[in-house]
Amino acid sequence: MNIHADDRQRVVIHHPDLPWIPSPEPGVERRMLARQGDEVAKATSIVRYRPGSRFPAHHHGLGEEIFVLDGTFSDERGHYPAGTYIMNPPGSSHAPFSDEGCTLFVKLRHLGPDQVVREVIDTTTAPWHQGLVPGLQVMPLMQQGLGSTLVKWAPQTYFNPHRHWGGEEIFVVAGVFEDEHGR
Repeated sequence: MNIHADDRQRVVIHHPDLPWIPSPEPGVERRMLARQGDEVAKATSIVRYRPGSRFPAHHHGLGEEIFVLDGTFSDERGHYPAGTYIMNPPGSSHAPFSDEGCTLFVKLRHLGPDQVVREVIDTTTAPWHQGLVPGLQVMPLMQQGLGSTLVKWAPQTYFNPHRHWGGEEIFVVAGVFEDEHGR
């Protein structure tokens, strides 16, 4: 299955317009934003765990990143409330569940060999740093190699024209993001 698999194409998705697709486990559903492959895939999704749902222990050969949007996500290592970022490195495994239910932003099978140590960041307390222009703040999430970053824009903040030669993926958590292509 390929969904928005051509990285050379610009795609804008309003994820609440997408249907929830059942996963192999009852009570866990996905909104597929991008996917290259079938059940084991390089994928970006919004994942919803209904209260009491779980996934059996499974392996992440090429790692995963999780950002908890709401509720509490759990695995055998702990409980992670909204605002938690988790990077499970290539070769890791876990048995995730949610007692109260949760919604996650998840990226699978895209990490490299320089991302080897599991990372967990509470973004509600981690520091913000000054960005490249006034009004822009950044919070690097992945501390190993190149990786995800939270960005906070003050109203009326403008960034310099630039290119992303390797592409760019933006997920708007709150507010409205605008560029020369639209809102």
